[in-house]
Amino acid sequence: MASTTKRTKAATPATLEEPDPMPARTPGSSAAPASGPSDERRSFDRFDVEWSVDCVADDTFLYASIANISAMGIFVKTTDPLAVGSRLVLSFSPPGYKSFKLEGQVAWINRVRPDGDNPNPGMGVRFVNLLPDDRERLVEVIRTIAYVREPS
Repeated sequence: MASTTKRTKAATPATLEEPDPMPARTPGSSAAPASGPSDERRSFDRFDVEWSVDCVADDTFLYASIANISAMGIFVKTTDPLAVGSRLVLSFSPPGYKSFKLEGQVAWINRVRPDGDNPNPGMGVRFVNLLPDDRERLVEVIRTIAYVREPS
């Protein structure tokens, strides 16, 4: 699914960029670095999805897609990511589940490169201020995805 982006405010330059987006991992894989600030982000299994997401930050509206999800955050596929540190409200509806409206913060970005050497531009968004009920529902969705995708 191609990402559609509509922005009403230009993004400010980010202070942190990562060369690779959150790669999809299967349970038990170890794509996590040995140490550093990425440890927490990499300690939760991520699962590929193709869900639409609306991102609202101040007067910026971004209509994009979620490329993968974990219990701690999502990777939003977009050619026009928000600045690192930006707070936003994420609205998305996993198929078969009640919609989510969650707070997030841009943790890192993966910009489009002029040479085209970046097939996965976007931004890693960490969930913040999750209410216990939202956390439970989110974990339920992720467990269902993991169960459905487990090899037999």
